[in-house]
Amino acid sequence: MRRRDFISILGGAMATWPLGARAQQSAMPVVGFLGTGTPSSWSQWTSAFVNRLRELGRIEGRTVRIEYRWAEGRNDRYAEIAAELVRLKVDAIVTQGTPSVLAAKQATSVIPIVFASAGDPVGSGLVETLARPNGNVTGLSSQATDSAPKRLELLREVVPTLRTLAIMADAGNPFSVLEVGEVQAAARSLGLSIALSEIRRVDDIAPAFDLIKGRTEALFISTDPLLIANLTRINTLAQSVQMATIGSWREFVEAGSLMSYGSNIPDQFRRAAELVDRILNGTRPGDIPVEQPTKFEFVINLKTARALSLTIPPGLLARADEVIE
Repeated sequence: MRRRDFISILGGAMATWPLGARAQQSAMPVVGFLGTGTPSSWSQWTSAFVNRLRELGRIEGRTVRIEYRWAEGRNDRYAEIAAELVRLKVDAIVTQGTPSVLAAKQATSVIPIVFASAGDPVGSGLVETLARPNGNVTGLSSQATDSAPKRLELLREVVPTLRTLAIMADAGNPFSVLEVGEVQAAARSLGLSIALSEIRRVDDIAPAFDLIKGRTEALFISTDPLLIANLTRINTLAQSVQMATIGSWREFVEAGSLMSYGSNIPDQFRRAAELVDRILNGTRPGDIPVEQPTKFEFVINLKTARALSLTIPPGLLARADEVIE
Protein backbone atom coordinates (compact mmCIF):
# COMPACT_ATOMS: atom_id res chain seq x y z
CA MET A 1 0.00 0.00 0.00
CA ARG A 2 1.36 3.42 -0.91
CA ARG A 3 2.15 5.76 1.98
CA ARG A 4 -0.23 8.41 0.66
CA ASP A 5 -3.15 5.93 0.50
CA PHE A 6 -2.37 4.65 4.01
CA ILE A 7 -2.38 8.18 5.43
CA SER A 8 -5.64 8.89 3.61
CA ILE A 9 -7.30 5.78 5.06
CA LEU A 10 -5.93 6.48 8.53
CA GLY A 11 -7.12 10.06 8.35
CA GLY A 12 -10.58 8.91 7.30
CA ALA A 13 -10.72 6.43 10.18
CA MET A 14 -9.64 9.10 12.65
CA ALA A 15 -12.25 11.45 11.29
CA THR A 16 -14.95 8.78 11.49
CA TRP A 17 -14.13 7.41 14.99
CA PRO A 18 -14.92 10.57 17.00
CA LEU A 19 -18.26 10.85 15.23
CA GLY A 20 -19.16 7.32 16.29
CA ALA A 21 -17.87 7.94 19.79
CA ARG A 22 -19.84 11.16 20.04
CA ALA A 23 -22.97 9.42 18.80
CA GLN A 24 -22.51 6.71 21.41
CA GLN A 25 -21.89 9.21 24.18
CA SER A 26 -24.86 11.35 23.20
CA ALA A 27 -27.31 8.43 23.06
CA MET A 28 -30.26 9.42 25.23
CA PRO A 29 -30.38 7.41 28.47
CA VAL A 30 -33.64 5.64 29.24
CA VAL A 31 -35.17 5.40 32.71
CA GLY A 32 -37.82 2.77 33.37
CA PHE A 33 -40.47 4.05 35.77
CA LEU A 34 -42.44 1.27 37.48
CA GLY A 35 -45.44 2.98 39.06
CA THR A 36 -47.36 0.77 41.47
CA GLY A 37 -50.47 2.96 41.28
CA THR A 38 -51.99 5.08 38.51
CA PRO A 39 -50.69 8.19 36.70
CA SER A 40 -53.22 10.38 38.55
CA SER A 41 -52.51 8.97 42.01
CA TRP A 42 -48.77 9.34 41.44
CA SER A 43 -48.90 12.75 39.73
CA GLN A 44 -47.23 14.65 42.61
CA TRP A 45 -44.51 12.05 42.96
CA THR A 46 -43.84 11.84 39.21
CA SER A 47 -43.70 15.64 38.90
CA ALA A 48 -41.25 15.85 41.79
CA PHE A 49 -39.01 13.27 40.11
CA VAL A 50 -39.15 14.81 36.63
CA ASN A 51 -38.70 18.39 37.89
CA ARG A 52 -35.58 17.46 39.88
CA LEU A 53 -34.13 15.66 36.86
CA ARG A 54 -34.71 18.84 34.85
CA GLU A 55 -32.89 20.90 37.48
CA LEU A 56 -29.98 18.49 37.09
CA GLY A 57 -29.95 19.07 33.33
CA ARG A 58 -31.81 15.91 32.34
CA ILE A 59 -34.85 17.12 30.43
CA GLU A 60 -37.52 14.54 29.65
CA GLY A 61 -37.78 13.96 25.91
CA ARG A 62 -34.60 15.91 25.16
CA THR A 63 -31.76 14.53 27.26
CA VAL A 64 -33.47 11.61 28.96
CA ARG A 65 -36.34 9.31 28.03
CA ILE A 66 -38.67 7.92 30.67
CA GLU A 67 -40.63 4.75 29.98
CA TYR A 68 -43.66 4.81 32.30
CA ARG A 69 -45.49 1.62 33.21
CA TRP A 70 -48.38 1.48 35.69
CA ALA A 71 -49.47 -1.50 37.78
CA GLU A 72 -52.68 0.27 38.91
CA GLY A 73 -52.56 -1.31 42.35
CA ARG A 74 -52.25 -4.87 41.08
CA ASN A 75 -49.44 -6.79 42.73
CA ASP A 76 -49.44 -9.39 39.97
CA ARG A 77 -48.35 -6.73 37.45
CA TYR A 78 -44.99 -5.91 39.06
CA ALA A 79 -43.07 -8.88 37.68
CA GLU A 80 -44.58 -8.43 34.22
CA ILE A 81 -43.65 -4.73 34.09
CA ALA A 82 -40.16 -5.32 35.48
CA ALA A 83 -39.53 -7.97 32.83
CA GLU A 84 -40.74 -5.59 30.11
CA LEU A 85 -38.40 -2.82 31.29
CA VAL A 86 -35.50 -5.27 31.29
CA ARG A 87 -36.34 -6.26 27.70
CA LEU A 88 -36.26 -2.56 26.78
CA LYS A 89 -32.71 -2.43 28.17
CA VAL A 90 -33.37 0.69 30.21
CA ASP A 91 -30.41 2.30 31.97
CA ALA A 92 -32.11 2.39 35.37
CA ILE A 93 -35.42 1.35 36.96
CA VAL A 94 -37.20 3.64 39.42
CA THR A 95 -40.02 2.43 41.64
CA GLN A 96 -41.48 2.68 45.13
CA GLY A 97 -42.48 0.05 47.67
CA THR A 98 -41.00 -3.28 48.71
CA PRO A 99 -42.98 -5.67 46.42
CA SER A 100 -42.13 -3.79 43.22
CA VAL A 101 -38.44 -3.53 44.18
CA LEU A 102 -38.31 -7.27 44.84
CA ALA A 103 -39.94 -7.91 41.46
CA ALA A 104 -37.36 -5.70 39.75
CA LYS A 105 -34.52 -7.43 41.64
CA GLN A 106 -35.78 -10.79 40.45
CA ALA A 107 -35.95 -9.53 36.87
CA THR A 108 -32.39 -8.18 36.75
CA SER A 109 -29.16 -8.23 38.71
CA VAL A 110 -27.47 -5.87 36.25
CA ILE A 111 -29.71 -2.86 35.60
CA PRO A 112 -29.54 -0.33 38.47
CA ILE A 113 -32.72 -0.13 40.58
CA VAL A 114 -33.59 2.98 42.60
CA PHE A 115 -36.45 2.91 45.10
CA ALA A 116 -37.88 6.30 46.03
CA SER A 117 -39.29 4.83 49.23
CA ALA A 118 -39.15 1.52 51.06
CA GLY A 119 -40.26 0.97 54.63
CA ASP A 120 -37.43 -1.26 55.84
CA PRO A 121 -34.90 -1.91 53.03
CA VAL A 122 -32.63 -4.14 55.12
CA GLY A 123 -35.34 -6.07 56.96
CA SER A 124 -37.20 -6.68 53.68
CA GLY A 125 -34.09 -7.97 51.94
CA LEU A 126 -33.74 -5.18 49.39
CA VAL A 127 -30.17 -4.28 50.37
CA GLU A 128 -27.46 -5.78 52.55
CA THR A 129 -26.90 -2.66 54.67
CA LEU A 130 -27.95 0.97 54.43
CA ALA A 131 -24.37 2.20 54.31
CA ARG A 132 -23.24 -0.33 51.72
CA PRO A 133 -26.17 -1.70 49.69
CA ASN A 134 -23.98 -3.72 47.28
CA GLY A 135 -25.59 -5.30 44.22
CA ASN A 136 -27.67 -3.22 41.82
CA VAL A 137 -30.17 -1.65 44.24
CA THR A 138 -30.19 1.57 46.27
CA GLY A 139 -32.68 4.25 47.20
CA LEU A 140 -34.39 5.91 50.13
CA SER A 141 -35.87 4.44 53.28
CA SER A 142 -39.14 5.86 54.61
CA GLN A 143 -38.48 4.29 58.04
CA ALA A 144 -42.16 3.32 58.14
CA THR A 145 -41.52 0.52 60.64
CA ASP A 146 -39.76 2.91 63.01
CA SER A 147 -42.57 5.47 62.84
CA ALA A 148 -45.45 2.97 63.09
CA PRO A 149 -45.64 3.06 66.93
CA LYS A 150 -45.77 6.87 66.79
CA ARG A 151 -48.82 6.71 64.50
CA LEU A 152 -50.55 4.45 67.00
CA GLU A 153 -49.81 6.87 69.86
CA LEU A 154 -51.31 9.74 67.85
CA LEU A 155 -54.41 7.68 67.09
CA ARG A 156 -54.84 6.86 70.75
CA GLU A 157 -54.76 10.59 71.64
CA VAL A 158 -57.72 11.26 69.35
CA VAL A 159 -59.63 8.10 70.27
CA PRO A 160 -58.84 7.63 74.00
CA THR A 161 -61.62 5.04 74.37
CA LEU A 162 -59.91 2.76 71.85
CA ARG A 163 -59.73 -0.85 73.06
CA THR A 164 -59.36 -2.85 69.84
CA LEU A 165 -57.24 -1.64 66.92
CA ALA A 166 -58.02 -2.80 63.38
CA ILE A 167 -55.02 -3.22 61.07
CA MET A 168 -55.35 -3.58 57.31
CA ALA A 169 -52.25 -5.00 55.61
CA ASP A 170 -51.18 -6.75 52.43
CA ALA A 171 -50.37 -10.33 53.35
CA GLY A 172 -48.13 -10.65 50.29
CA ASN A 173 -45.86 -7.71 51.16
CA PRO A 174 -42.77 -8.66 53.25
CA PHE A 175 -42.58 -5.11 54.59
CA SER A 176 -46.21 -5.21 55.79
CA VAL A 177 -45.33 -8.23 57.93
CA LEU A 178 -42.57 -6.20 59.60
CA GLU A 179 -44.78 -3.13 60.03
CA VAL A 180 -47.67 -5.11 61.50
CA GLY A 181 -45.26 -6.70 63.98
CA GLU A 182 -44.17 -3.23 65.17
CA VAL A 183 -47.79 -2.07 65.51
CA GLN A 184 -48.82 -5.21 67.38
CA ALA A 185 -45.96 -4.74 69.84
CA ALA A 186 -46.90 -1.09 70.38
CA ALA A 187 -50.58 -2.03 70.78
CA ARG A 188 -49.76 -4.60 73.45
CA SER A 189 -47.80 -1.99 75.41
CA LEU A 190 -50.91 0.21 75.35
CA GLY A 191 -53.19 -2.62 76.40
CA LEU A 192 -54.95 -2.83 73.04
CA SER A 193 -56.19 -5.96 71.28
CA ILE A 194 -55.80 -6.39 67.52
CA ALA A 195 -58.21 -7.18 64.68
CA LEU A 196 -56.02 -7.94 61.67
CA SER A 197 -57.41 -7.87 58.13
CA GLU A 198 -55.06 -9.36 55.55
CA ILE A 199 -55.61 -8.15 52.01
CA ARG A 200 -54.21 -9.84 48.90
CA ARG A 201 -56.25 -8.13 46.18
CA VAL A 202 -58.68 -5.25 45.70
CA ASP A 203 -61.71 -7.50 46.04
CA ASP A 204 -60.68 -8.33 49.64
CA ILE A 205 -61.09 -4.75 50.89
CA ALA A 206 -64.88 -4.48 51.23
CA PRO A 207 -65.32 -7.91 52.87
CA ALA A 208 -62.60 -6.97 55.36
CA PHE A 209 -64.79 -4.17 56.70
CA ASP A 210 -67.67 -6.58 57.19
CA LEU A 211 -65.41 -8.53 59.57
CA ILE A 212 -64.14 -5.58 61.62
CA LYS A 213 -67.09 -3.16 61.74
CA GLY A 214 -68.60 -2.85 65.17
CA ARG A 215 -65.45 -4.24 66.78
CA THR A 216 -63.31 -1.11 66.73
CA GLU A 217 -63.25 2.65 66.35
CA ALA A 218 -59.96 2.96 64.52
CA LEU A 219 -58.04 1.46 61.62
CA PHE A 220 -54.30 1.45 61.01
CA ILE A 221 -53.64 1.31 57.24
CA SER A 222 -50.36 -0.38 56.38
CA THR A 223 -47.88 1.37 54.09
CA ASP A 224 -48.45 -0.85 51.07
CA PRO A 225 -48.82 -0.09 47.32
CA LEU A 226 -52.04 -2.11 46.99
CA LEU A 227 -53.70 -0.23 49.85
CA ILE A 228 -52.30 3.14 48.78
CA ALA A 229 -53.79 2.67 45.32
CA ASN A 230 -57.20 2.16 46.98
CA LEU A 231 -57.05 4.75 49.77
CA THR A 232 -60.20 6.61 48.76
CA ARG A 233 -62.23 3.40 48.79
CA ILE A 234 -60.78 2.34 52.15
CA ASN A 235 -61.44 5.71 53.79
CA THR A 236 -64.99 5.89 52.40
CA LEU A 237 -65.77 2.46 53.82
CA ALA A 238 -64.16 3.38 57.14
CA GLN A 239 -66.20 6.56 57.49
CA SER A 240 -69.39 4.66 56.67
CA VAL A 241 -68.85 2.61 59.84
CA GLN A 242 -67.51 5.56 61.90
CA MET A 243 -63.93 4.32 61.96
CA ALA A 244 -60.96 6.71 62.26
CA THR A 245 -58.03 5.89 59.98
CA ILE A 246 -54.33 6.70 60.12
CA GLY A 247 -51.53 6.12 57.62
CA SER A 248 -47.94 7.04 57.00
CA TRP A 249 -48.01 9.88 54.42
CA ARG A 250 -49.94 13.07 53.76
CA GLU A 251 -51.39 11.36 50.65
CA PHE A 252 -53.41 9.19 53.06
CA VAL A 253 -55.00 12.32 54.56
CA GLU A 254 -55.62 13.84 51.13
CA ALA A 255 -57.57 10.66 50.31
CA GLY A 256 -59.72 11.02 53.45
CA SER A 257 -57.75 9.49 56.33
CA LEU A 258 -58.05 11.25 59.67
CA MET A 259 -54.29 11.56 60.23
CA SER A 260 -50.89 10.65 58.89
CA TYR A 261 -47.37 10.63 60.25
CA GLY A 262 -44.36 9.78 58.14
CA SER A 263 -41.82 10.90 55.59
CA ASN A 264 -42.44 13.38 52.76
CA ILE A 265 -42.72 11.22 49.63
CA PRO A 266 -42.52 13.96 46.95
CA ASP A 267 -39.24 15.02 48.58
CA GLN A 268 -38.00 11.44 48.43
CA PHE A 269 -38.82 11.24 44.72
CA ARG A 270 -36.77 14.40 44.20
CA ARG A 271 -33.88 12.78 45.99
CA ALA A 272 -34.40 9.59 43.97
CA ALA A 273 -33.86 11.69 40.84
CA GLU A 274 -30.49 12.74 42.27
CA LEU A 275 -29.53 9.10 42.76
CA VAL A 276 -30.56 8.30 39.18
CA ASP A 277 -28.45 11.21 37.94
CA ARG A 278 -25.41 9.86 39.81
CA ILE A 279 -25.96 6.39 38.37
CA LEU A 280 -26.32 7.73 34.82
CA ASN A 281 -23.05 9.57 35.41
CA GLY A 282 -21.34 6.28 36.19
CA THR A 283 -21.67 5.66 39.94
CA ARG A 284 -22.51 2.06 40.83
CA PRO A 285 -25.79 1.75 42.79
CA GLY A 286 -24.19 -0.64 45.28
CA ASP A 287 -21.76 2.13 46.26
CA ILE A 288 -24.52 4.66 46.99
CA PRO A 289 -25.75 4.48 50.62
CA VAL A 290 -29.49 4.19 51.17
CA GLU A 291 -30.68 7.61 52.35
CA GLN A 292 -32.94 8.30 55.33
CA PRO A 293 -35.90 10.72 55.51
CA THR A 294 -34.92 14.32 56.18
CA LYS A 295 -38.33 15.23 57.61
CA PHE A 296 -41.35 13.55 59.16
CA GLU A 297 -44.75 15.19 58.68
CA PHE A 298 -47.83 15.06 60.90
CA VAL A 299 -51.03 15.93 59.01
CA ILE A 300 -54.64 16.09 60.27
CA ASN A 301 -57.87 16.13 58.26
CA LEU A 302 -60.43 18.22 60.17
CA LYS A 303 -63.16 17.50 57.61
CA THR A 304 -62.85 13.81 58.37
CA ALA A 305 -62.77 14.52 62.11
CA ARG A 306 -66.09 16.37 61.84
CA ALA A 307 -67.63 13.56 59.77
CA LEU A 308 -66.64 11.12 62.54
CA SER A 309 -67.81 13.50 65.32
CA LEU A 310 -64.30 13.51 66.74
CA THR A 311 -62.68 16.43 68.56
CA ILE A 312 -58.98 16.90 67.93
CA PRO A 313 -57.23 18.05 71.13
CA PRO A 314 -55.84 21.60 70.74
CA GLY A 315 -52.39 20.42 71.73
CA LEU A 316 -52.41 17.88 68.91
CA LEU A 317 -53.54 20.50 66.41
CA ALA A 318 -50.66 22.71 67.50
CA ARG A 319 -48.17 19.89 66.86
CA ALA A 320 -49.45 19.21 63.32
CA ASP A 321 -47.34 20.28 60.38
CA GLU A 322 -50.50 20.76 58.34
CA VAL A 323 -54.23 20.79 59.05
CA ILE A 324 -56.54 20.12 56.10
CA GLU A 325 -59.88 21.87 56.49
